[in-house]
Parts: sequence; C-alpha cells; structure tokens
Amino acid sequence: MCYKTGQIYLLPTVTDPDPKDPLLTPPPAVVRVAVPKPLPQLFDYALPAGAPVPAAGGRVRVPFGRQTLTGICVAVDPPDPHPDPRPLERVLDAGNVLGDDLLALSHWLADYYHHPLGETLGTVLPAGARRGEALAIRRDTVWRLTDAVPDLDRAPKQQALVDHLRAAGGAALPADLEAAGFSAAVIRGLAAKGALVRSETAAPAGAVVRGSGPELSDEQAQVLKALSIGLGRFDPVLLEGVTGSGKTEVYLRLIEQVRGAGRQVLVLVPEIALTPQTLRRFERRFGAVAAIHSGLTDAQRLDVWLRCRAGEVGILIGTRSAVLTPFRDLGLIVVDEEHDGSFKQQDGLRYSARDVAVKRAQGLGIPLLLGSATPSLESLHNAAAGRYRHLHLHRRAGGAEMPGFNLIDIRGHTLSEGISVPLEKIMRRHLDAGGQALVFLNRRGFAPTYLCAACGWQAECPDCDMRMTLHRRPEGLTCHHCGRRARLPRDCPGCGRPELMAVGIGTQRTEAGLEALFPDVPCYRIDRDTTRSHRRLEAQLAAIRGGEPAILVGTQMLAKGHHFPNVTLVAVINADGGFLSADFRAPERTAQLIIQVAGRAGRAERPGEVWIQTYQPDNPTLRSLIDDGYPGFAARELEHRRAAGLPPFRPMALVRAEAANAEPAQAFLQSVRERLAAAPGVELLGPAAAPIPRVANRLRFQLMLLADARAPLHRALRLLTGEGPGPRGVRWSVDVDPYDTF
Repeated sequence: MCYKTGQIYLLPTVTDPDPKDPLLTPPPAVVRVAVPKPLPQLFDYALPAGAPVPAAGGRVRVPFGRQTLTGICVAVDPPDPHPDPRPLERVLDAGNVLGDDLLALSHWLADYYHHPLGETLGTVLPAGARRGEALAIRRDTVWRLTDAVPDLDRAPKQQALVDHLRAAGGAALPADLEAAGFSAAVIRGLAAKGALVRSETAAPAGAVVRGSGPELSDEQAQVLKALSIGLGRFDPVLLEGVTGSGKTEVYLRLIEQVRGAGRQVLVLVPEIALTPQTLRRFERRFGAVAAIHSGLTDAQRLDVWLRCRAGEVGILIGTRSAVLTPFRDLGLIVVDEEHDGSFKQQDGLRYSARDVAVKRAQGLGIPLLLGSATPSLESLHNAAAGRYRHLHLHRRAGGAEMPGFNLIDIRGHTLSEGISVPLEKIMRRHLDAGGQALVFLNRRGFAPTYLCAACGWQAECPDCDMRMTLHRRPEGLTCHHCGRRARLPRDCPGCGRPELMAVGIGTQRTEAGLEALFPDVPCYRIDRDTTRSHRRLEAQLAAIRGGEPAILVGTQMLAKGHHFPNVTLVAVINADGGFLSADFRAPERTAQLIIQVAGRAGRAERPGEVWIQTYQPDNPTLRSLIDDGYPGFAARELEHRRAAGLPPFRPMALVRAEAANAEPAQAFLQSVRERLAAAPGVELLGPAAAPIPRVANRLRFQLMLLADARAPLHRALRLLTGEGPGPRGVRWSVDVDPYDTF
C-alpha cells in the first residue's frame, strides 16, 4: 500500500510493532488454575475464544476428571504452559475476588503450612463461593411509597397501608407489613396503582460510636496511649492483663480511634468466648457489628464475607476462620485470649489464626493487639526477643482485688462425687454469705470409666483405644473421640454379673453430688452437653446474673467470656491430670485454665477465693503457679522448654499418617524419614505410634521434626511437596507448630 500526495508517492515507514498495541497482542491462551484437591500441582486450561480473561484470584469452572470444579486462577499465560490443555468451562470472575492481600496471604499459608494451594484457597473461600455461586450481597427488599399516591377514598385498606408506610418513614419490610395485618392482595393492589414500588434496602452503614464506656483507670489510660502510638503501621503488641483488668475496654477505646479514621477492624475470639454477652457489649458501643462463627449458614457466612469485602462492615467479630475474611480497608486486628487452643485448626489446612493474624497485619502494615491474662509461651518468647511490644495491666478495674489461691490436700480423704469435706464446708460458708460458687471440672459426662467390680471388664470403644464415657442425661455410653454411642448394659458383658460401677467423675456426677449436698441451692451445669441450645444457655446465664446464691458447675466453657459479679468462690476439683500428661504443652494449658477460671472469682466488690483439690500438693509446677502466679510459672516452664530443646526455642512439625492397618502407615512414615534423613539441621524422632494409637478404626502414627531454626525445618518439609495423596489407604498430613502431640 502507498499514499499519493500530489504527484509524489510516499511509501509508509516500516517500524517495529508496538507490543502494547491491543490489536497486535494475541489474546491469552492458557490459564493456570489451583483446584480444591489434595494435590500439589497446578493445572493449565485453555481459555475459550471470546471468554473474559480472569485476573489472578478470579474463580473459573474447570473440568477435572469426571467432575467440574470451581478453581482459582493463579496465572495467565504462564511461561511453561501444558502443551495440550483442556478448555476451561467458564470464567466466573474477571477480577480478583480475594483482594491482593488475601491472595498473597493464601500463597504464604500454602507455603508455610505445606498444604496444597488449591485446598488452601478452597479454605479461604466460603462454601457458597466454592460452589460457584454469584458473589452478590443479598439485600432485603422493602415496599416503598412513590410520589404518585392516588385518591384512595374508596379503598380504605389501601389508604391505611399508605398511612402506615408514611408513619414508618415511607418504606417497610414485607414481613413487617404482614405482621401489621396488611394482606398481599392489598399490597399488590396499591402497587398496581403506581403508589408502591419494591426496592432493595440501602447498604448498611458501618459501625459508629453510639455510647461511651466507663472511665479508664490510670493504668488503662497509659496502655491505651502506648497502643495509640502504633496506629497506622505494623505494631504487634502483647497486652498481658490479669483477669478483670479491663482489657476489653482498652480494645474498645482503640477500636473507636480506628473506626474514627474510617477503617475496618477484625476482632478474633475463641469459639466459646463468642457469647451473646460479648456481642452485646460491642453493639452497645458501636451499633451493628457483624459476626462469623460456626453457627452461621453457608448463605449467611458468604453474605458477611462479601459485606466485609465491600467495606460495609466496620467491625467483624469472629472465631478462627474470620482471619481469612477479605476487607476493603482493614486498620486493626485484635486477638482476644490469644493463648486459646481453638485458634489452631486441627484438620485440613492446619493453620493458627493467631499466627496468621500476625502475618496479615505485617503484610498490611497495620497494628496487631494480642490480649490475654495467660499469654502463650510462644508470645511471651516473642516479646522477650523484641518481636512484640509487651504491655501490662497489673490491677483489676474498679478496685476489685485478685482472689487468693489455696490448696486442699485430698490424700486420704473420702470424696463425695469429687467433693471433699473441707471443700464442702468452704462452699457452705460462701453460699450462706449470699455468694455464688463456681465448681470447675474439665471433663463432661457422668464418669470416664464404666467397669465390672467382679471381673474387671471395662466399657471400651470398639473403634478407638479409649474407654467410653458414661452419661446419665441422656443415659448411655459415648466415645468422646469418635462420637460412637452405645446403650448402657445392666449386666457385665464379660461375666454376666450385675456388678457394673462408674469410676471417676465428670460434670454430670459432680452436679448430682452438689444437688444432694445443697438441695436448697440452684445448681447450673454449663458444658458442651447443656449449651447446644443458645436459648437454654441464655436462660441459665440470666438466672446466674440475678445474683442469688447458686452453684455453677462446668468445664472450660465457664472460664471465658463471662462476667459473674457474685461469684466469690472458685473450686477446682482436680488439677493433677494436666500437670502429669505426656504432652509437653499440657502443663501450660492446665495453668492457663486454672488462672482463667479462677479469674471468675471476686470480680466485684466482694473478695474472692480459689481452692484447688490435689493429690500432689508438693508438685513443683503447681506450687510455682500458686506461689508465683502465672508469670512465675511461665518463666519456669520456658526454662524447662529451653533445656529440653522444645518450642518455642526450637520449631516443630509433625508428619502424621493413619490407615486401617498399621503396616502401610508405618511404612509410609519410614520412607518419609529416609527421605528427610539427609536434610541438614533437622532432628527426626520416630516414626512412633500416636499417644492415642487408634481412633475411629484408624491406626495413627507420627514422625516429629525439630530444628534450631525455621529455615532448615521448612527446607526439609519441602522435600515432601511432590508426595501427593500418599499410598492407597493411607491418609497423611503435615502439622507445622502443632498445638498438641496427640
């Protein structure tokens, strides 16, 4: 082609094509996808002609074997594409549905916890998003008046509807109109006349400060001032405050500052601490807040997830999985009771929500507040190493005194359903004075053992290497490990004699014993068996807060998230088991539970007491807790961990394997050991049977890895990246920073 100008012919200038010219750039041909399967590989798919190009983080529907799965695009036109990729079925999202920070966090999660990226992303996405549902926020619809209301003199019911709507501000929910007595026919008739239209409600406003809290103590004010300095940057802080010191009020004041700047806040709490009482406290201060917990339906969880992503939620309070929620502008993360074991996921992607919160705050450059009366040894170690700032609240708010700790030596004592005579007298003294008594026993059911006094037969779970627990309400035997239930035999299955007896105590048995000792005092049991109904739990808590003399008996569910101002006595039935466990973390968990439950005593103007029954009053670990408090116990326990070469001084990982038969699981772990034997800087222990060798008819084994630093530990674990699902019949997993070794 040439161009004519007058009599002169000009040839076009030849130049190199512009690689950015969309007309010259070929469309992307291949999309790399992470699928929600336990496979380390990523999979390439051809992008159909005319399909939108997904961004990294967008959902796509892809064929996978005989299935169609929802995967996540992780790259477009990778440098090493599959030579013959299958076409993907559909692009669901052109954009990144996770956001940049959550997508980067997902990659870190997969790398740090050595978990397949596809399954990691599947954990991050709510169930509805994994199924490929549209990511649209559900809005309530309202009937709204228009400006075209006609003369309704001859339609009195429609006129009454108009009057009702005007009194309600011009709009109302359909359910509210139905409750007010307006039929669907009346509503449709008015809409047909153009006086009424159906529309979506506006996006809810973010939380704003509605009320002021109590006056801060000097100590609280100093801590708040120190925390405020770190706003706007990555500033991890460990706030160690005794029970009742007003940590939550400090959280609320700091949240006020972040919300005042228009930024969002994430508050993580343990599952058992996410009580209606906790939510009400935030709602009284900030109005509407959102919550994520195990009780939500899939649709509700997706809706909260989307509203947080859109910036419509100012404050999200949630349990472990809430740390994986997208936000438009997150400005603060608070982890309450940061030591709690429920922040560690025990299957699938075995992440610690506390540790993920640290990483997320670091990536976003925002402050992180870890609060506890009994900080984990890991957090105390990080604070001592200078990785966290360490702030303290040494005194209880409002001038309340800390309870005194006392031991009851029960060697040689006859116990009545776990209660010694000295403890009975102490309880009677507190109840007669108008106080309430909290009796703590971290074992639910009636008795942990049911046996025959004639031949020694024991009720053991046929599927686990554990005894079944006797329950009285409802009556039967239950395995607390696999959930198996069995009817209660009246005669011994071993010898046929009717000499079966319950041995040991659980909350049901202690409750029965207390009701016999104190027949005129109401007794409330709070454990997992009695709190399945939120209505029943709320009724029990309301009765307790009424302030009349009462006895509360229960498990660790009583230890967190509750304020009982009239509890003046806390009794720990038996503290010995946790201090004698084979698990190296058990003493730490036991001490934390004792301190937490003891903190329910004396929280108002009445002084409190804590009495602990023990068969080992000279146990040095228990004595250090009683004599030196939790800080003294923690310092002693940290020295023991250092001497033993255990976390937090040396990072740990467990490779677990289980199978219907022992041989394939053991052989698999032995092959893993041989593969890792040459890894420098890593100590290997095992493989060995797990402390509970059989659960749900699966034989369990584990291989422990210890290292002097995290880098060699992770280099060794990466040698297992291509292992895939493992041999047929063997399920295996990697647990980095395990919460327990069981």
